[in-house]
Amino acid sequence: MGSNISPTQGEQLIQEFEAVPEEYRPALLSMIRIFRQSITLKPADLSFQQGWGEAMQGETYPLETLWDGIVE
Repeated sequence: MGSNISPTQGEQLIQEFEAVPEEYRPALLSMIRIFRQSITLKPADLSFQQGWGEAMQGETYPLETLWDGIVE
């Protein structure tokens, strides 16, 4: 930026994102989402209860799809 005012963190994030080659941006977005989710997790007991309820209702995914969209 051309001024003495430092860019906001949001602007810095956008600048960093734009500096990443386009073919790697989907992976970067996945990492950002995973990071955000990891810092906003529910307490373990609530998370377990939700996961157990989903499993009991058959809301499961095959293990081989675990990394789909994260690792190419």
